[in-house]
Amino acid sequence: MNPFTLKGKTVLITGASSGIGEATAIACDQLGARLLILGRNEERLLGTLKKLSANDHRTLTIDLTDFESLEKEIPVFLKEVNSIEGIVHAAGITSTYPFKLFKPTQLDTILKVNVQTAFYLTKLVLTKLNKQGASIIFISSIMASVGEKAKTMYAMSKGAVSAGAKSLAIEYASRNVRVNSIAPGIVNTPMTANATYKKNETLHAETLAQYPLGFGNPEDIAYSCVYLLSDASKWVTGTEIVIDGGYSAK
Repeated sequence: MNPFTLKGKTVLITGASSGIGEATAIACDQLGARLLILGRNEERLLGTLKKLSANDHRTLTIDLTDFESLEKEIPVFLKEVNSIEGIVHAAGITSTYPFKLFKPTQLDTILKVNVQTAFYLTKLVLTKLNKQGASIIFISSIMASVGEKAKTMYAMSKGAVSAGAKSLAIEYASRNVRVNSIAPGIVNTPMTANATYKKNETLHAETLAQYPLGFGNPEDIAYSCVYLLSDASKWVTGTEIVIDGGYSAK
């Protein structure tokens, strides 16, 4: 018996065209899941598809912030899907702004991408969740609980994700739907490639020094998603798994 297998499970993954979403798709494919992968960039999304071993996966190129399109396209995309056993919300954006540059419009954008899209898509998919049990995973951030300079708006968005996941877990526990979040530290992805600390050698060294095990890689988060999607975590809900290479242990 392998409690970590995903055979027989259908998993929907957002942000699957790169980074954590792509790595999660690859890991889930290797463990036997059928995948429904979403992303904004069709070329990159098809690039992810080519890295998968199975041929029954499906893709949807869509802007998750276009709620009108979501309402129309998600039901069509899922029409022939009998049930979904897992959802991984990996789509998101990061931001680094000193608080003195705070603008409501910037916060609106961050909240829409990181919070509203994930929870609204979840609502649209709820009727497709397997009545025998399903797992929903929100990718949050260590910034939801640990302060950092110039990360106020980003931290606000990820704090909302982590808090929302807990309440959703309580609300849907009676339906055997588990809801958890994962809080990564800095992970080497295309999204972090242009981060401020990556452009300054001294700042990069100072930032790296805060991570006892160094920066993470996408698969480090993907494997935790596999655990939460699998039956190995059938008694885990309403919690947040911190994966940060020791950053928050100091």
